[in-house]
Amino acid sequence: QVQLVESGGSLGQAGGSLRLSCSASGRIFSIHHMGWFRQAPGKERELVATINWGDGSTNYGDSVKGRFTISRNSAGITVYLQMNSLEPDDTAVYYCKLRYSAWAWGSPAEYWGQGTQVTVSS
Repeated sequence: QVQLVESGGSLGQAGGSLRLSCSASGRIFSIHHMGWFRQAPGKERELVATINWGDGSTNYGDSVKGRFTISRNSAGITVYLQMNSLEPDDTAVYYCKLRYSAWAWGSPAEYWGQGTQVTVSS
């Protein structure tokens, strides 16, 4: 079994910063990538950022490019999301996603965190 523990979500002000973290533990043989997605009320879940665990390459959603930065701590299987220049449109529930293999010959699987609320006031 896998556990994802998210933290850091809270209230922020427009123009300010927040930092989210997500730590993974459990039966994990290898990680393909980890990342963050978000879902605002009445909207579909969208990509925020992902990081490839092998080479550290990153991918960002268009709406956060230049403002958010994803990083990782390989030793602790933790991914961080530094959110700068916050905007009210960043208000959403942020979900951590893990794509991993549970054993050497296992097919990749995905696991999602419970989500953490981020609210940005104007």
